[in-house]
Amino acid sequence: MPEARSRTAEIRALARHDLPRAEAALTALLAELFGIPVQGLAIRRDAHALNSLFGDFESDGAPFFFKFHQEEGEEEMAGEYYRADILARAGLPVDQPVHISRVPGEQILVYHRRDDARFADVLRDLERSPDEAGISRAVTAEAELNDRLLGVARDTLHPITPAQSRAQPIHRLFHARLVDPASGSYPGGRLAQFYEGKTFALPGCEVSWAELATARPVLNGVAHARSLGEMFDFAHARLAPERLADAGGITAHGDAHNANVWYERHDAGDRLALFDPAFAGQDVPALLAEVKSTFHNVFAHPQWLYHPVEAAARFRASARLEDGRLYLDTDWTPGAPRLRLLEAKADRFWRPWLVHLKGRGYLPPDWEDVIRAALFLSPTLVMNLRAGGGGGHDPVSSAIGLFVALRVGSAPADDSSDIVTDFFRRVRPD
Repeated sequence: MPEARSRTAEIRALARHDLPRAEAALTALLAELFGIPVQGLAIRRDAHALNSLFGDFESDGAPFFFKFHQEEGEEEMAGEYYRADILARAGLPVDQPVHISRVPGEQILVYHRRDDARFADVLRDLERSPDEAGISRAVTAEAELNDRLLGVARDTLHPITPAQSRAQPIHRLFHARLVDPASGSYPGGRLAQFYEGKTFALPGCEVSWAELATARPVLNGVAHARSLGEMFDFAHARLAPERLADAGGITAHGDAHNANVWYERHDAGDRLALFDPAFAGQDVPALLAEVKSTFHNVFAHPQWLYHPVEAAARFRASARLEDGRLYLDTDWTPGAPRLRLLEAKADRFWRPWLVHLKGRGYLPPDWEDVIRAALFLSPTLVMNLRAGGGGGHDPVSSAIGLFVALRVGSAPADDSSDIVTDFFRRVRPD
């Protein structure tokens, strides 16, 4: 008999096809959890909310904002979640919730409603209507946030045991999605649910999972070292929570992509503030902490991950399987604003952070492979990239998604350059 889903899982499932019932159920849940009246609750439709729900309500005339992140098997989660307090104590700019439920399967945050936009929405507007002054302000705010992240990382770096690493909730975003939540068997979880045994419709060909997993990728004419299946295997082995203890631990948000960041406008300069610290911790593996933000703020844009219909209209992609090689070609690019954000992330966080880890004796020799593996899991397991698989993808956006995942996950087989390889050369602590 299948296990009963948590109430947050039920509400998230309801929201896909019966929004009024989902809102009624969530109204009752919030009132029960926090002992407050809940009026006018509205769940917001949002492409960035891939594994979460958020929206607004009023209580005794005061406006509030709620958000919760819900993962498969969350009912079995152990440990502490939604730790905004530890981020604030460490010196990170973080919005503090007024109500918190940490009950497994019913983990919800409630904030005072703000008039600020999320950084994700600001950047989307700048991509639609480019404004050099606005882009410069946004990049400056990003750079200053990375200065804060770097300072806290340096101040809190410490050795952690394999057990301490395993206790960190951030692994729910990476390794836990590769394995069966009950047995821990591999392949399982989202990997099995999304891809195992499926057929992939790509522009120009149909490919079985067995063919796709073993084919050598050739991306815009450049051969890459690892196949899709080899990348999943490597990630399963090397991103095992116990193994990631080798680079130490830090205090970090862990999931600070731009849909979890407020954009505060000020005359003297705009500032960023974090929220929704569902996966925050004090022992977050040092090489994992900023991977989600690096991928989702740059390589998921423009369009292909969050707005795949738009991507299919804007970009071209083709695929063919030949002699055990998967040839993917596309004119997709992150675009100039995103590349400027990547430069800020490289120069103000990643390179000085890797230099610091190396100087303290914490940097493992395979650090690039570790980061690449985590970057690779960010798109492949956050949602189903297979056309018709429920993630909103058609063959073109699916091909772009596979292209991006393969490119970030595996270096070129020769000394060829691309934006990902250039990033790693830029941050190398040599």
